[in-house]
Amino acid sequence: MHPELIVALDVPDAEKVGAVLSLLPPEIRFFKVGLELYTASGPKSVQILRAAGKHVFLDLKLHDIPRTVARSITTAAQHGVSLLTLHAAGGKDMLRAAADAAAGLGEHRPRLLAVTTLTSLGPEDLRDIGVTRSLAEHTLALGRMAVAQGIDGLVCSVHEAEQLRKELGAAPILVTPGIRPAGSHVGDQKRVATPASAVNAGANFLVVGRPIMEADDPAAAARIILDEIAAASTAR
Repeated sequence: MHPELIVALDVPDAEKVGAVLSLLPPEIRFFKVGLELYTASGPKSVQILRAAGKHVFLDLKLHDIPRTVARSITTAAQHGVSLLTLHAAGGKDMLRAAADAAAGLGEHRPRLLAVTTLTSLGPEDLRDIGVTRSLAEHTLALGRMAVAQGIDGLVCSVHEAEQLRKELGAAPILVTPGIRPAGSHVGDQKRVATPASAVNAGANFLVVGRPIMEADDPAAAARIILDEIAAASTAR
């Protein structure tokens, strides 16, 4: 699998989705629908993307009791999403219930991705919530647990992706947010990396939002990132 770009649709409602698609290179296949957009417009944004032939990364970070999460996965699958997130911190029972629910949906089921440690969190933030192990150890432990329960892949920063790939092998999907081209503003992210770094760390998907969506020329910004991903993939 060659690494792919996922464009995060940082727009206020589904009415803006079509305009974004018209601006970006057509070879971008994956788009992220996050909590803000989904809360504003529900599945409408997913429907627009699917009608345009795009794949949807539905990033809702499910974290609830096992039964609720399992039912939410079944519902999300009805909209044709390709990738769906849940929090690894929900624990073994929740992860296993999610994996079982997805497995029962057949070959067109969404691939489940467990969020390990948010890229907005640093070591001091983990200490604030009572996590005493290092950020790297915490992320690796959550990743191991999620994959052992049947989850298809993980969401992690580039800084932990290389170790996760080494420990868990080639099978898990690794999705890396916090991607910023050199010189970009990091915003509220604390652990960012370049597209080339993500590819070299073993990421399958690189999530980019603001550097593309807020650029003066979104198509040109996306093209730069696509070219960097392709060059890094070829060099590996």
